[in-house]
Amino acid sequence: MTAVLVWFRGRTMREQRLLLAMMVLFVITLVFAGIIRPVRDGLESTRQRHAAAEIRLGEIKAQVAQVKAIQRGRPRTPEGALADAIRTRADEAGFVLASLELDGDRIRIAIATARPGPLLSWIAGLEADGLLVDSSTVTGNGDGTVAATLTFKGRRP
Repeated sequence: MTAVLVWFRGRTMREQRLLLAMMVLFVITLVFAGIIRPVRDGLESTRQRHAAAEIRLGEIKAQVAQVKAIQRGRPRTPEGALADAIRTRADEAGFVLASLELDGDRIRIAIATARPGPLLSWIAGLEADGLLVDSSTVTGNGDGTVAATLTFKGRRP
C-alpha cells in the first residue's frame, strides 16, 4: 500500500485529480454493476413471477369453481340396494333380466334379447341417474335384437 501511495504522490496535481476521479467512477460503476443492477433485476424478475403466479391462481380458482359446479350438479347413486334399483328400472323399460349377480360393489346383469336403441337409451338413463357402466358386452342375435352383459357400479359421493 505504501508503494501505491508513494507512486500517487509522485504524480502532478492534475494527474492526482484525474486518478481520484477515475477511482470514484470505478467505485460507482462497481456499486451499480455489482449491487444496484442485480437487485433491480431480481426485483423485476420477482414481480414477473408474482404476476404469473396470480394469473395461475386465478385460473386454478376458476377451474375449481367449475369442478365444484359439476359436483353439485352430478347425480348421486340411487338410495337403497343397487340390485333392486336396476331390477325395477329394467322391468319399467320392459327388459327381462336373464341373470343378476352381485360382485362386491358391482352388479353384473345379462339381458338375452333387446332392441339396440331402447337398450342404449336405458343404459344412458341409468348413467344419468348415478349408475355407471363399468363394462359392457353387446352382441347381435342375428334377428335385429342384441344380447347384453353389463356390469354396473354406483357413483361415489
